[in-house]
Amino acid sequence: MTGGRVADVARIAVLRANGLGDLVFALPALDALRAAYPEAEITLLATEMHRDLLSGRPSAVDRVVPVPRHPGVRDDGPDGDLEAFLAAMRAERFDVALQLHGGGRFSNPFVRRLGARVTAGSHTPDAERLDRSVAYVYLRSEVLRQLALVALVGAAPVGFASRLAVTAADREAAAAHVDGPDPLLVLHAGATDARRRWPPERFALVADRLAARAGTIAIAGGPDDRELADAVQRAMRAPAQNLAGRLSLPALVGLLDRAALVIANDSGPLHLAAAVGTPTVGIFWAPNVGNSTVLADAPHRPLASFTVACPQCGGDSLRDDCGHRVSHVTDVAVAHVVAAAEELLGWEVGDERALSQALDPRAP
Repeated sequence: MTGGRVADVARIAVLRANGLGDLVFALPALDALRAAYPEAEITLLATEMHRDLLSGRPSAVDRVVPVPRHPGVRDDGPDGDLEAFLAAMRAERFDVALQLHGGGRFSNPFVRRLGARVTAGSHTPDAERLDRSVAYVYLRSEVLRQLALVALVGAAPVGFASRLAVTAADREAAAAHVDGPDPLLVLHAGATDARRRWPPERFALVADRLAARAGTIAIAGGPDDRELADAVQRAMRAPAQNLAGRLSLPALVGLLDRAALVIANDSGPLHLAAAVGTPTVGIFWAPNVGNSTVLADAPHRPLASFTVACPQCGGDSLRDDCGHRVSHVTDVAVAHVVAAAEELLGWEVGDERALSQALDPRAP
């Protein structure tokens, strides 16, 4: 469903207060919104992380306002006076408020309370509908989903690739942390959902295989990824710079921009790397292939696991969440990751079967 442009729009609010990768998926939609309403002020209602990422960076967004804790909208946010926040937002007199946050059960009532002239977003069967609405379907590309939502207010796509501008400040911030020659290879072993995490020792095998021709290997990650990053580093024979928990968001952007290749799970840093134009090898779990496969100008090699039975209890992880957060992507072969990396780096690609047997004598 599409809708016409809203007349006389001076201020637009966009709710997208979730993860780093979620913001990357929404960048093409924000670009489309900017093109449709070039004179409007676009306010992104998001998180402190998004504010830090976009501050001082050219983008379609004029400002980022962090959302306080609100059940179902931002469960991990800081405590704040929600009523005061909503009153301040109503005082902005938004002409349009867009819900790009999810199915709408909690976020649609939140958007209604912003007091905008026109509201738009998606809805699940149990969610109230906004003024302009489209059904929420989970198994859909997130980029295309966000583009369909801004189309409700007449914003046509201007591109499908997520692009994030890299600044001199990003590169300077990264240079303060990375010491070593190029080519730089970056590993990221984290993911919000543990089912999407490839084992650290497999990242180590890949890194050791590539280390002979790599100039520098760096392990990236946020504070919550330190244990995983440490496990990767301990399992490696080759030296690596462990940067987990040490990088600001600008420094992470600068690191990913400098990298010749990023190898990562389906995570924010993987999608951020693609958005700055860096080639990536991504490890995906089957349910996420359709909605989070990278749409980018940079070359990308997604490698997917189609394990649907919980490795711990044998239950169907797609139909019934058993609660076990164990890796569902262990059957992505190390040899396949190495081959994809060598191809993207322009190196001679080794024989995958021989490599499999060298890395794992049990391989066929």
